[in-house]
Amino acid sequence: MQDLELTEEQVMIRDMAREFARNEIAPHAHAWEEAGWIDDDLVDKLGELGLLGMIVPEQWGGTYIDYVAYALAVEEISAADAATGTLMSVHSSVGCGPILNYGSDSQKQQWLEKLASGKAIGCFCLTEPHAGSEAHNLRTRAELKDGEWVLNGAKQFVSNGKRAQLAIVFAVTDPQLGKRGLSAFLVPTDNPGYSVDRMEHKMGIRASDTCAVTLNECRIPADHLLGERGKGLAIALSNLEGGRIGIAAQALGIARAAFEAALAYARERVQFDKPIIEHQSISNLLADMHTRINASRLLVLHAARLRTAGKPCLSEASQAKLFASEMAEWVCSKAVQIHGGYGYLEDYPVEKFYRDARITQIYEGSSEIQRLLIARELRHYAL
Repeated sequence: MQDLELTEEQVMIRDMAREFARNEIAPHAHAWEEAGWIDDDLVDKLGELGLLGMIVPEQWGGTYIDYVAYALAVEEISAADAATGTLMSVHSSVGCGPILNYGSDSQKQQWLEKLASGKAIGCFCLTEPHAGSEAHNLRTRAELKDGEWVLNGAKQFVSNGKRAQLAIVFAVTDPQLGKRGLSAFLVPTDNPGYSVDRMEHKMGIRASDTCAVTLNECRIPADHLLGERGKGLAIALSNLEGGRIGIAAQALGIARAAFEAALAYARERVQFDKPIIEHQSISNLLADMHTRINASRLLVLHAARLRTAGKPCLSEASQAKLFASEMAEWVCSKAVQIHGGYGYLEDYPVEKFYRDARITQIYEGSSEIQRLLIARELRHYAL
């Protein structure tokens, strides 16, 4: 597809991320999946290249250009390995984002440069065993005692949960206030009250450390409150646009990689005396795959441009995430189909792409939640 009016700088970032992903990530993706862990040296290199500080302005040690460049980079990293794309997207959108938007100057000085350089990795502790999409219905509690916050509770599905040096934790501070009683906290993960119970064994993105976390009498200084007391729900929801753009870009990258693998296979595989790409049923399928991928990219870049301009784009980000994630599963399924029986084997990359794509319809808001949000915006749609 053409460069869609990308700037020279955006193209440079995309090409740099693509070359790095193909040379430094893709050759090791299966080994990392088997190990259940992304190599630490790779994470250091992501930081050195500035790929972990892409939403952080230069004044705080980051490499921010705009959200278009960020989305392009996430797509390229995810095309090589979806688990690495998860690390990058989660760290950026919900690790760096809340501190950038709500942190005090001292909190920004303490954490943003470390996060942007990859010297520290961030995670986001919101979901609980009994509260998934209900961000306001948390059981984790935080009490102010003797000048310290004491946190107790359990968190589920924490991406980067074992690797992270900093966790952004959401807890109820004022139960009687309902939705207005939720607050956010900065919790260093070396705190003895923060513990990783287990790393989950998943269908896909297996090299991403998805963890269950317990907070047991976890004591942090009073100034580790992020933003104002009672503003936790607003902080949690404020990063939805950037987070969903990131996951949409991740889904796009997975789908593109699956399409390229299927296209290469269709050119090489001979059946009935000709490459299968010359059979109309296969060529039509590839045409549909290509079209849906390009349509997804337009949605992703449109939302990214709105985000860069500081314009509201909750609906546009939700549309991009919904369409790209569902497109990715469809494209990956068809890529397996084109490979026939070989597509079902671990020897071929499309098997991994298919498994990795599935999560993009669930995390950062399920497809059902995206439809709910898009429909809600339609109440004010101008006819």
